[in-house]
Amino acid sequence: MVKNMTDDELKALVASLAIAQKETDQQIKELFQNSKATDQQIKEVSRNVGGLNNKFGSFTEGMAFPSISKIMEEQFGMETFLTRLKRKKAGEHAEIDAIAYANGKRNELFVIEVKSQLDKREVKQVLKILKHFREFFPEFGDKTLKGIIAYVDAKESAKEEVLKSGLYLASIHDGLFALETPDNFVPREF
Repeated sequence: MVKNMTDDELKALVASLAIAQKETDQQIKELFQNSKATDQQIKEVSRNVGGLNNKFGSFTEGMAFPSISKIMEEQFGMETFLTRLKRKKAGEHAEIDAIAYANGKRNELFVIEVKSQLDKREVKQVLKILKHFREFFPEFGDKTLKGIIAYVDAKESAKEEVLKSGLYLASIHDGLFALETPDNFVPREF
Protein backbone atom coordinates (compact mmCIF):
# COMPACT_ATOMS: atom_id res chain seq x y z
CA MET A 1 0.00 0.00 0.00
CA VAL A 2 1.39 3.38 -1.05
CA LYS A 3 1.16 6.19 1.46
CA ASN A 4 0.32 9.63 0.18
CA MET A 5 3.00 12.12 1.03
CA THR A 6 2.30 15.57 2.22
CA ASP A 7 3.96 18.53 0.55
CA ASP A 8 6.25 18.94 3.55
CA GLU A 9 7.27 15.28 3.47
CA LEU A 10 7.92 15.49 -0.27
CA LYS A 11 10.02 18.65 0.19
CA ALA A 12 11.97 16.95 2.99
CA LEU A 13 12.58 13.90 0.79
CA VAL A 14 13.80 16.04 -2.14
CA ALA A 15 16.02 18.02 0.23
CA SER A 16 17.51 14.85 1.68
CA LEU A 17 18.07 13.48 -1.86
CA ALA A 18 19.78 16.75 -2.84
CA ILE A 19 22.07 16.48 0.21
CA ALA A 20 22.80 12.82 -0.58
CA GLN A 21 23.56 13.75 -4.22
CA LYS A 22 25.96 16.49 -3.06
CA GLU A 23 27.73 13.98 -0.78
CA THR A 24 27.94 11.46 -3.63
CA ASP A 25 29.30 14.14 -5.97
CA GLN A 26 31.91 15.08 -3.36
CA GLN A 27 32.94 11.43 -2.93
CA ILE A 28 33.24 11.00 -6.71
CA LYS A 29 35.32 14.18 -6.90
CA GLU A 30 37.63 12.92 -4.11
CA LEU A 31 37.91 9.52 -5.78
CA PHE A 32 38.81 11.20 -9.06
CA GLN A 33 41.43 13.38 -7.35
CA ASN A 34 42.84 10.32 -5.57
CA SER A 35 42.82 8.49 -8.88
CA LYS A 36 44.84 11.33 -10.45
CA ALA A 37 47.28 11.19 -7.54
CA THR A 38 47.52 7.41 -7.87
CA ASP A 39 48.10 7.69 -11.61
CA GLN A 40 50.82 10.26 -10.92
CA GLN A 41 52.39 7.97 -8.32
CA ILE A 42 52.30 5.04 -10.75
CA LYS A 43 53.99 7.16 -13.41
CA GLU A 44 56.67 8.25 -10.93
CA VAL A 45 57.33 4.66 -9.80
CA SER A 46 57.53 3.55 -13.45
CA ARG A 47 60.06 6.32 -14.18
CA ASN A 48 62.12 5.30 -11.16
CA VAL A 49 62.06 1.61 -12.08
CA GLY A 50 63.03 2.47 -15.66
CA GLY A 51 65.88 4.59 -14.35
CA LEU A 52 67.07 1.76 -12.11
CA ASN A 53 66.96 -0.68 -15.03
CA ASN A 54 69.02 1.73 -17.15
CA LYS A 55 71.54 2.19 -14.34
CA PHE A 56 71.79 -1.55 -13.75
CA GLY A 57 72.24 -2.12 -17.49
CA SER A 58 74.99 0.50 -17.60
CA PHE A 59 76.62 -1.07 -14.54
CA THR A 60 76.55 -4.51 -16.20
CA GLU A 61 78.02 -3.08 -19.41
CA GLY A 62 80.74 -1.34 -17.39
CA MET A 63 81.64 -4.66 -15.78
CA ALA A 64 81.64 -6.49 -19.11
CA PHE A 65 83.51 -4.08 -21.39
CA PRO A 66 87.07 -4.54 -20.02
CA SER A 67 86.84 -8.36 -20.17
CA ILE A 68 85.10 -8.42 -23.54
CA SER A 69 87.60 -5.95 -25.00
CA LYS A 70 90.44 -8.23 -23.91
CA ILE A 71 88.70 -11.31 -25.36
CA MET A 72 88.14 -9.51 -28.65
CA GLU A 73 91.78 -8.52 -28.90
CA GLU A 74 93.45 -11.71 -27.63
CA GLN A 75 91.13 -14.42 -28.92
CA PHE A 76 89.76 -12.84 -32.10
CA GLY A 77 92.51 -10.42 -33.16
CA MET A 78 90.24 -7.38 -33.19
CA GLU A 79 92.04 -4.04 -33.35
CA THR A 80 89.27 -1.60 -32.38
CA PHE A 81 86.72 -1.75 -29.57
CA LEU A 82 83.94 0.89 -29.41
CA THR A 83 81.12 1.14 -26.87
CA ARG A 84 77.60 2.56 -26.86
CA LEU A 85 77.01 3.27 -30.52
CA LYS A 86 73.84 5.15 -31.47
CA ARG A 87 72.57 6.12 -34.88
CA LYS A 88 69.34 7.62 -36.24
CA LYS A 89 68.38 7.03 -39.81
CA ALA A 90 65.09 7.66 -41.62
CA GLY A 91 63.19 8.14 -38.36
CA GLU A 92 64.48 4.86 -36.89
CA HIS A 93 67.26 4.46 -34.37
CA ALA A 94 69.77 1.78 -33.41
CA GLU A 95 71.62 1.41 -30.13
CA ILE A 96 74.44 -1.08 -29.81
CA ASP A 97 76.32 -1.85 -26.62
CA ALA A 98 79.70 -2.40 -28.31
CA ILE A 99 81.47 -3.41 -31.50
CA ALA A 100 84.94 -4.77 -32.12
CA TYR A 101 86.54 -4.94 -35.55
CA ALA A 102 89.72 -5.53 -37.48
CA ASN A 103 90.73 -4.38 -40.93
CA GLY A 104 93.13 -6.00 -43.37
CA LYS A 105 93.20 -9.78 -43.75
CA ARG A 106 90.89 -10.26 -40.76
CA ASN A 107 88.23 -7.76 -41.96
CA GLU A 108 85.64 -8.84 -39.35
CA LEU A 109 83.25 -7.01 -37.07
CA PHE A 110 81.55 -8.29 -33.92
CA VAL A 111 78.41 -6.75 -32.47
CA ILE A 112 78.46 -7.25 -28.70
CA GLU A 113 75.30 -6.98 -26.64
CA VAL A 114 75.44 -7.17 -22.83
CA LYS A 115 72.45 -8.48 -20.89
CA SER A 116 72.04 -8.60 -17.14
CA GLN A 117 69.09 -11.00 -17.49
CA LEU A 118 69.14 -13.03 -20.71
CA ASP A 119 65.96 -14.61 -22.03
CA LYS A 120 64.72 -15.73 -25.45
CA ARG A 121 63.13 -12.32 -26.08
CA GLU A 122 66.54 -10.68 -25.65
CA VAL A 123 68.08 -13.18 -28.10
CA LYS A 124 65.48 -12.19 -30.72
CA GLN A 125 66.27 -8.53 -30.09
CA VAL A 126 70.00 -9.12 -30.72
CA LEU A 127 69.24 -11.07 -33.91
CA LYS A 128 67.14 -8.12 -35.09
CA ILE A 129 70.02 -5.74 -34.37
CA LEU A 130 72.37 -7.93 -36.40
CA LYS A 131 69.88 -8.22 -39.25
CA HIS A 132 69.60 -4.43 -39.57
CA PHE A 133 73.16 -3.50 -38.58
CA ARG A 134 74.37 -2.73 -42.11
CA GLU A 135 71.34 -0.48 -42.77
CA PHE A 136 72.40 1.76 -39.89
CA PHE A 137 76.17 1.39 -40.24
CA PRO A 138 76.89 0.99 -43.98
CA GLU A 139 80.51 2.04 -43.46
CA PHE A 140 81.15 -1.51 -42.14
CA GLY A 141 79.48 -3.18 -45.13
CA ASP A 142 82.67 -4.86 -46.34
CA LYS A 143 83.27 -6.72 -43.06
CA THR A 144 82.17 -10.19 -42.05
CA LEU A 145 79.60 -9.63 -39.29
CA LYS A 146 79.20 -11.85 -36.21
CA GLY A 147 77.50 -11.47 -32.86
CA ILE A 148 78.28 -12.02 -29.18
CA ILE A 149 75.94 -11.92 -26.22
CA ALA A 150 77.52 -11.42 -22.80
CA TYR A 151 75.25 -12.08 -19.84
CA VAL A 152 75.17 -12.11 -16.06
CA ASP A 153 72.18 -14.43 -15.52
CA ALA A 154 70.32 -16.66 -17.97
CA LYS A 155 68.04 -19.63 -18.18
CA GLU A 156 69.51 -22.68 -19.86
CA SER A 157 66.93 -22.43 -22.66
CA ALA A 158 68.09 -18.87 -23.48
CA LYS A 159 71.75 -19.95 -23.60
CA GLU A 160 70.82 -22.80 -25.94
CA GLU A 161 68.91 -20.32 -28.14
CA VAL A 162 71.99 -18.08 -28.39
CA LEU A 163 74.23 -20.93 -29.56
CA LYS A 164 71.55 -22.33 -31.89
CA SER A 165 71.30 -18.86 -33.45
CA GLY A 166 75.04 -18.90 -34.19
CA LEU A 167 75.99 -16.22 -31.68
CA TYR A 168 79.00 -16.42 -29.40
CA LEU A 169 78.15 -16.54 -25.71
CA ALA A 170 80.09 -15.02 -22.80
CA SER A 171 79.26 -15.05 -19.11
CA ILE A 172 80.72 -13.68 -15.92
CA HIS A 173 82.90 -15.85 -13.66
CA ASP A 174 84.79 -14.45 -10.67
CA GLY A 175 84.17 -10.87 -11.80
CA LEU A 176 85.45 -11.42 -15.36
CA PHE A 177 83.59 -12.32 -18.53
CA ALA A 178 84.75 -15.37 -20.47
CA LEU A 179 83.56 -17.13 -23.61
CA GLU A 180 81.16 -19.96 -22.98
CA THR A 181 81.06 -21.31 -26.51
CA PRO A 182 81.66 -25.05 -27.13
CA ASP A 183 84.69 -26.16 -29.15
CA ASN A 184 82.55 -27.41 -32.05
CA PHE A 185 80.66 -24.10 -32.32
CA VAL A 186 80.27 -22.62 -35.79
CA PRO A 187 79.40 -18.90 -35.72
CA ARG A 188 76.81 -17.45 -38.03
CA GLU A 189 77.77 -14.66 -40.40
CA PHE A 190 75.21 -11.91 -40.89
